Amino acid sequence: MLANFLEKSKPINFIFYLGLFFCCFLFSVFTNLTADVFTWVKVIENISFLLLFLAIFFFYHFVVTKNKLTFDHSYSFFLFTLAIVLFTSKLLDFKILTSLLVYLLFLRKLYSLRSSKNVLQKIFDSGFWLGILCILEPFSMLFFVLIYAAILLHQKITIHNLITPIIAFISPLIIFFSYFLWNNTTEVFFNHFYLKLSYTFSIYSFDATLYVFTTVLLLAFFSILLKSPKTLSVNNTFKKSWLLLIINTVITVLFALAISKKNGTEIVFFLVPASIIIANGFEVIQKNYIKNILWCLLIAATIITFFWL
Repeated sequence: MLANFLEKSKPINFIFYLGLFFCCFLFSVFTNLTADVFTWVKVIENISFLLLFLAIFFFYHFVVTKNKLTFDHSYSFFLFTLAIVLFTSKLLDFKILTSLLVYLLFLRKLYSLRSSKNVLQKIFDSGFWLGILCILEPFSMLFFVLIYAAILLHQKITIHNLITPIIAFISPLIIFFSYFLWNNTTEVFFNHFYLKLSYTFSIYSFDATLYVFTTVLLLAFFSILLKSPKTLSVNNTFKKSWLLLIINTVITVLFALAISKKNGTEIVFFLVPASIIIANGFEVIQKNYIKNILWCLLIAATIITFFWL
């Protein structure tokens, strides 16, 4: 049965999921190629896109497994794969894929604060990656709250822990500013970080983005309701990671709503913590037939959305 297959985390499972993504990736690429003139530059570009996607999948899996954010199954990876499939055509952009990869590198260091090894280095690295992410997308400054939430939940509050992320965050920004200062174009730097909130969501009405966002948000909400009572009743490391996942999800929702240049890809930042939370919700369900029904519905909805909507 489908639920039994997804409960395994063997290499064959992940090969199957990546194979599924690869088929959808090829479909999106060939659709774009037929609409444009064929060139070898585009071929090399699409191979680069594929390599970036593989790096994103690798670090997503690393964040989940290394920090034990779920049990030993492949629910979250499969959910994330389905989500990425729906946004593949929109994600074929170097800036967007690089931003998502940097975001995962940022989360990799952040969730690893559950361990007391090399704490200052992890805090510095998380702040540094966030600084780079902020250069790519200034609204990602919202994730700064997540750094201090992780410190508050997993580590002791010390002056070093509080100052380190600030120093790390501004380090790449200083280098970025120096470039514009050298070229006497500092106004470009300041305009880049001029944050203008956007309350326009009409872009989501042209495709299935709003539908996907609403569905995942509802699934994440019900998963939190299912998982939280048991999780919060026990004082362990996962309880703190669970709270951090919830905070992460809330911030990504605010990020998606606030970002000025909306194109639908900002939802993918939300899908990272949401897929982990939903996977934890599936863990609570005891009946396999219920899981099978839910998985079949999700797969059917993904196929319909990908090919029709």
